Amino acid sequence: KLHHCKTENSDYFYDEYRFQQWQAIKNADTFQLDHATNKDKKFGTVGAVAIDVNGTIAAATSTGGMTNKKFGRVGDSPMIGAGTYANNQTCGISCTGSGEFFIRGVVAYDVSCLMEYKGLSLQEACDTVIKNRLPKIGGDGGLIGVDKNGNLAFSFNTEGMYRGKKTSNETYVGIYK
Repeated sequence: KLHHCKTENSDYFYDEYRFQQWQAIKNADTFQLDHATNKDKKFGTVGAVAIDVNGTIAAATSTGGMTNKKFGRVGDSPMIGAGTYANNQTCGISCTGSGEFFIRGVVAYDVSCLMEYKGLSLQEACDTVIKNRLPKIGGDGGLIGVDKNGNLAFSFNTEGMYRGKKTSNETYVGIYK
């Protein structure tokens, strides 16, 4: 209402099929990922990075997560530094993949640190973390990033990662390497 956006009642978002699916999983006392267990067929995370004309960098990540996850489990997406990070001096990063490993590796923050302390470019830092460090601890996934100069980077260690970019000069969409 503050921004004059249309609002809906909670029942607008109710889906009987998804409710029954959740009930079946809940009754089975197990959990289910939002994607197939085949590591190359994940479709749950949506991320965005941006830089405005003032040099303010933003990053956002939303995950499909797990159905019937263990109470108290928090994935990497909401953890600043793990799945999402923004620093106007270096970069904005949004990650997707095996959350526990992104938490352990503090992946998004690690990219920023490699740029700040080691002087790596955005793409070099992204590739170092995703293609070298993350697999060493058992993780798979990818990330998107933007640096303080507006350079964009994509890096992933899986078969593919849905990604796109839009600048004033270019539109790009990619799925596989």
